[in-house]
Amino acid sequence: MKKQAVVIGGGFAGLATAGLLAKAGMDVKLYEARDSLGGRAYLWQKDGFRFDMGPSWYLMPDAFDQFFKLMGTSAKEQLDLIRLEPAYQTRNEGLGDKILMPQNLDGIKKMFEEIEAGAGNQLGKYLDSAQEAYELSIRHFLYTNFRDFRSFLHPDVLKRLGRFLMLLTTSLYKFSGKYVKDERLKKMLNFPAVFLGASPYETPSMYHLMTHVDMNQGVFYPMGGVHTIIESLARLAQANGAQIHTSSPVERILVENGKAVGVQLASGDIRADVVIATADLQHVETKLLDKQHQTYPAKWWEKKVAGPSALLLYLGVKGKVEELDHHTLLYTADWEKNFAEVFHAPDGRRKVPNPASLYICMPSKTDASVAPSGHENIFVLVPTAADPSIGKGGINGAGDAQLEAAADLVIQQISQWCNIPDLKQRIVVRRSVGPMDFVNEFNAWNGTALGMAHTLFQSAFFRPKNRSKKVANLFYAGQNTLPGIGMPMCLIGAELVFKHLTEDRSSGPLNGEVGPVKSWKGLR
Repeated sequence: MKKQAVVIGGGFAGLATAGLLAKAGMDVKLYEARDSLGGRAYLWQKDGFRFDMGPSWYLMPDAFDQFFKLMGTSAKEQLDLIRLEPAYQTRNEGLGDKILMPQNLDGIKKMFEEIEAGAGNQLGKYLDSAQEAYELSIRHFLYTNFRDFRSFLHPDVLKRLGRFLMLLTTSLYKFSGKYVKDERLKKMLNFPAVFLGASPYETPSMYHLMTHVDMNQGVFYPMGGVHTIIESLARLAQANGAQIHTSSPVERILVENGKAVGVQLASGDIRADVVIATADLQHVETKLLDKQHQTYPAKWWEKKVAGPSALLLYLGVKGKVEELDHHTLLYTADWEKNFAEVFHAPDGRRKVPNPASLYICMPSKTDASVAPSGHENIFVLVPTAADPSIGKGGINGAGDAQLEAAADLVIQQISQWCNIPDLKQRIVVRRSVGPMDFVNEFNAWNGTALGMAHTLFQSAFFRPKNRSKKVANLFYAGQNTLPGIGMPMCLIGAELVFKHLTEDRSSGPLNGEVGPVKSWKGLR
């Protein structure tokens, strides 16, 4: 008889887990609380505009390739990927500059050299280090559950132990300063920290590996938008027999004799041999489990650092906007102050920074399908403190007054910094999202947009594991668990759950296509 699995949550981690387990022979039922799939990566359509509401950077293509290989297909078969040229542009407060990031290493080195003499050669050294760290992480750390210390005892790791310790104890900002001095270049090397939910002044420099991802591997875009990846994951899961149920919030995880035996819905109980929770981990632990079954109780979370929340804007704009590229990054002059406002502002003084270091995505630059003819689709992300009191958004200015006022200032900033004087007048669709929306929509811990920050003591073996310590046959995947934040990490998290269930303790990616599993050794 097939083993019965219940997956909680229909985002990247949930759909990927459902697909892997169904392909391996389990009878899988996935329950998503919202009326659509994708989690934070859901789709909103309005007046001919298609807005990806969450992730917008397709990075780490090898992680997507790995997952699709396990499912017996490929990213090339599932997605229409193009490599962006330029990868992105950056603008710096007060300088009136516009720096384009080429999609080839020679071009990037040339650009660095033009800004700072000797920086092109230094970038080469930095990227060599980043590539080494990335490849070691893939082989020994990202795909491991840290159930033992064999990863750390591998000769490749031991001979670099001293350097690893330096990378773990030196901030990303300080480390990058050993290679370049110009603040514009430092910001290019440090901005990936935001993807990790952390400040470059606090993120371990081990994460400089992200620059290899950005500059060496390249920045891609799936035509049709990021939601096409969600559609692919759902299609593959269902093709392998998984049942997907939306508008089905799980009210409780059922535990009997120390084992997870299913979930409780409003319509009744669903029995299972294994439960995999991919919803927000803090919500799962503190709301769906009794106290005696909580591996990570409320007090545990009080001591942890949430990644930032965000003010998000979705703008439909009439006419073309030539000043923006597919990805555009705006950096304030006092970057450190900006990050302090996001991560260290005291209670009662948390607000949307002004001016703000922010990110703009205009997929209509690349993909005509996401906006009506003669219009642009613009998404803006402004990192804020993870604090629901900053407010909730709405459509056409209907959000909380303080959030909408902040949104007006953001639009004004983009208009001024990017030389689009009539931007506000050309907006025909507007929607805002704030920290409270992440709580209301996703049960997000402290309203974080990303998850638990990748600080030193919230990374790798310090991060919540993919298996409950208190309840047998209860597993976790998603942004607050190993390996961490982001679409690729959620796909890897699904593979880590599969490894737990098959008692695979290897430290690298699984080889080949997943086939039927005869014995689920990880079940108790």
